[in-house]
Amino acid sequence: MDALTEILRGSAEAGSWTQAVLSGPKKGAGAPADKIKIKPVLLKGKLHYQFALYVGTKVLHENVAADQAAGRAEQLLRAHYKQALLQTSEADYHILLNKKGEAAILKKKATKPEAELSHNRKKRYVLEEGTPVPFLVELGVMNAQGKVLAAKYDKFRQINRFLEMIDDVAEHLPQGRTVRIVDFGCGKSYLTFALYHYLDEIRKLDLQVVGLDLKEDVIRHCSELAARLGYDRLRFLVGDISRYEGFEEVDMVVTLHACDTATDAALEKAVRWGASVILSVPCCQHELFGQVRNEALAPLLKHGILKERFASLVTDAARAQLLELVGYRTQVLEFIDMEHTPKNLLIRAVKEGDAAGTPDPAGTAAYRAYAQSLGISPYLERALSDLLGPQFTNETEREQ
Repeated sequence: MDALTEILRGSAEAGSWTQAVLSGPKKGAGAPADKIKIKPVLLKGKLHYQFALYVGTKVLHENVAADQAAGRAEQLLRAHYKQALLQTSEADYHILLNKKGEAAILKKKATKPEAELSHNRKKRYVLEEGTPVPFLVELGVMNAQGKVLAAKYDKFRQINRFLEMIDDVAEHLPQGRTVRIVDFGCGKSYLTFALYHYLDEIRKLDLQVVGLDLKEDVIRHCSELAARLGYDRLRFLVGDISRYEGFEEVDMVVTLHACDTATDAALEKAVRWGASVILSVPCCQHELFGQVRNEALAPLLKHGILKERFASLVTDAARAQLLELVGYRTQVLEFIDMEHTPKNLLIRAVKEGDAAGTPDPAGTAAYRAYAQSLGISPYLERALSDLLGPQFTNETEREQ
């Protein structure tokens, strides 16, 4: 029995599994889902493990008896996935499989020591009400006793939703070294502080986090708050997205509510840094409003408000597809509205493999047909033209 089998079966038999995530589908291996989450559940008083298969925007569930769960998980992992995170009451195990199927296992302190077994439970948050969280108290979301203030409950829900999205992709961040994160356009930094607290205090990662914004007074306030909280690996700087050169490589890029092509500038930075994870909530997509045209869509495009909304969707669809062409697996998810805008879509991208390689010909053809049918040439396409292939480079040169 090798180490991987021993850990999976031993923890399952001991009933100490709290959660497992299989991710990083092997190319050409016919993986049944983008990722699989496994958690213990009680069914008619007996312990089972629920396998949640994430396939695009769908989630399929399969309940497996406790004595069969470890074998099922191991078979799926060895056949279809490159990595896994096994969380138990005693420890977390980060598992990486090489091309030969050999497992490298890193053992770390348990971050999820207890499991929820009830199907009918109230909504639980990453940050629970009733437990004071210093940064939430400082930002006026909670009082000193941990009670969420009524006027800030939407903000509390937004922070927790954001942390759930980070939790889903945290296993893609590097292990065993410092994780570098940049938050472009951080603003008042509610979510920047939340991200730092979660990855530092709960996930116990070694971090360097930089929040960047153009407003000097906001950056000064955030820097003072970080100092009061003792967040010594969190820095706030005044600066422009496109000109920031503080790191040669970055592992996660966050860009929330950056206006118009500032979002694209942040996405380009993230791609060229080789960021493992990108989280972006775009805003104010004006660029393609003046470009988009299609005779068949004339009844829609002649109304300004409809054209504006349509152009926003066109922009975000293009961004998601372009990120896929340069080596990312992308999802467009519903987020909770930002404070002063109804924008509520989040683009989440996870890098696949060590390099982008040659863009998929079918994906390239689909994108080009899409862009040509609408007469659009987005900023991000032009910015990444050298990575997208010679046909994109040639078109960019002709436009210039």
